[in-house]
Formats: sequence, C-alpha cells, structure tokens
Amino acid sequence: MKASDASYRLAFRDAAAIRETQERLLAAHLRHCAQSPFYRRLLPQGTAPAAGRFPLEALRDLPFTTKADIEARNDDFLAVPRVRVRDIVQSSGTTGRPTRMMYTARDLARLARNEAVCFRGCGMGPGDRVLLTCTLDRCFVAGYAYCLGAQAVGAAGIRSGLNLAEGHAAVIAQMQPTFLVGVPGFLRKLGRHLRDAGTPARGVRGLICIGEPLRDAALQPTALTAELEQLWGAPAFSTYSSSEIVTSFCECPRQCGGHAAPDLGILEIVDDAGRPLPPGEAGEVVFTPLGVEGMPLLRFRTGDIGYRIEEPCACGRRTPRLGPILGRRAQMLKVRGTTFYPATVF
Repeated sequence: MKASDASYRLAFRDAAAIRETQERLLAAHLRHCAQSPFYRRLLPQGTAPAAGRFPLEALRDLPFTTKADIEARNDDFLAVPRVRVRDIVQSSGTTGRPTRMMYTARDLARLARNEAVCFRGCGMGPGDRVLLTCTLDRCFVAGYAYCLGAQAVGAAGIRSGLNLAEGHAAVIAQMQPTFLVGVPGFLRKLGRHLRDAGTPARGVRGLICIGEPLRDAALQPTALTAELEQLWGAPAFSTYSSSEIVTSFCECPRQCGGHAAPDLGILEIVDDAGRPLPPGEAGEVVFTPLGVEGMPLLRFRTGDIGYRIEEPCACGRRTPRLGPILGRRAQMLKVRGTTFYPATVF
C-alpha cells in the first residue's frame, strides 16, 4: 500500500484508531523536535517520551511557536545536518519578512503524499491532466507541491505556471486538462477569457483553488465561487496551507470544510490568550505538522482565523475539518463589541 493510500484511509477509521496513530506520531515528533537547537532550549527536559504515545490533551500544555520565532532564530529550527537539505523555500512574507524553510528528501516525499491525499479526495486519479497556473519558481513551495501531488496520484502535471490568460488558453486548447490549480480570482479571469473568445474549456472535472476562501462563515459559496463553477462547469474545491505547516486542508465533493490527513498533523483553534476553543467558535488556527524532518514545528500559530468542525463529514471521513479562513488575526477589528475581519466585509 502506498503511503498516500494509508493516509487517506486513516481518516475513515474510528476515533480510537485515529487517536492512537496521532499520539504515537506526536511522541516521535517531540523526540525529533528535541534535535533542533530551538526546541532543545524551549522544551523542558523530559517532555519528549522515550517511546510510546503522547496524549493529545497534553499538547495544550506545551509552548506555541510563532512566525516571529522562525524569523528571529531561523537556523536554530533545523533538526538535521545541513547536508541533508534538498530544497529551500521562502514563505510569502504576507505579514512580515519572508522566512526560510528547509526540506529534506523525506520532507519532499511527505509533501507529495500530503497533496496526493487532497487531490484524491477531490476525485483526481490516474489519467487526469492537471494544469498548474501557480508559480514553480521564486523560492515558493506551492507549485512544486501541487506538481508532486499530481504525479503521486498518477496524474500528469501541466506546468504552465505564471502566464497570461492567452498563454494558458493555448495550453488548454492543446492539452485539454481535466483539473486546474490556481488562485480563484485568476481562474475566473481565465474562464471569462475563454468564454469571450468562444472557446470554453471542455472536460474540466474540478478546480483546486488556493490563496482565497471560496465560502463564507456559514460554508455558503461566495459570488466568486458561483461564477467560477458556472464558467468552468466543474466544482471548485477550497484549500488552505502554508510553507511552515507543509500540510494542506482541502475540501471533498461535499464542500463543507477542509480535510487534512490525520497522520500529517494536529489542528487546534485557540483564542487570543492561547486557550482552546470549542468546535464552531472562530479563533486562531494552530497546527502541529507531524512527520517533518528538516524543520519540525510545534503548535505553530498561523495568524489565520478559522473554526473547527467536529462532526463526521458526509464523505465518510471522521477527522475534524477546518472551516473557511475568515481573516488574519493581525487584521481583527472590534466595533461596539463585535469582532470582524476586513476580508469578511469584502
């Protein structure tokens, strides 16, 4: 069985099996974190168990990691000899200066597995052709990850990358992709271009959308989403990730929250004081990516605001889902006691 198959199937198992796997992997993750100078100083001695499992409830007692930590002590997060690094990327620097993340060969294999789980959940498989409209250069990880994921599910990647609508239209006419990956705003522009030229795409089965949410807080499609699906005649799937957590949350055909492989990470939602919030209540997305070798992170505060959905999905998966990203914590506004985010108003 391929690793991506095991990751995908685990989400359909009972809660006890999922917990056992996560607690065992979390214990191993803590042991590996102690190999980095940052966590060797931060974590109290004896935090990482010598073997066995680490209770999920005990995770909330461990310290957070922030973007500022990575910016200030970037090299101290490396937990392997530098000679084992195979790829170096930079975050986008949306809320600060870009940070460097270093991946080993094992991390790249994990990255491919992560995206394969997401793509499989959207119905992608052998024989599909995937048009990538996102950059594969400039030290970003996104396009590279999607290319690896497409290959891992047996699909063919079409690395058109950053291109004008006219350039993508020529590629589409020649290669007839069945899936597209890109920013929703650009995919709308591309769809309008094809429509106005009288050459709408045929045979597209799905749009994997990155960088912008497709649904509101009530999980209803936005006007952008409705137009996208009308232009392309295919469902649009929302995704969420970052170069730090190297794990993706991706919608399934039910389009009611993002799934992540349970053996690749643990999701938390916390308030401003770092206290865990109940399902359905919006707070900061905190994520512990499991199985990362080069630069493992513990309880990484993403700065993004979302909420957790606990009940099993209609697709059959039993893991918690991540609702739409409502905004950035740094952009939070309070007016007469009501909290809101500019992105929601937009």
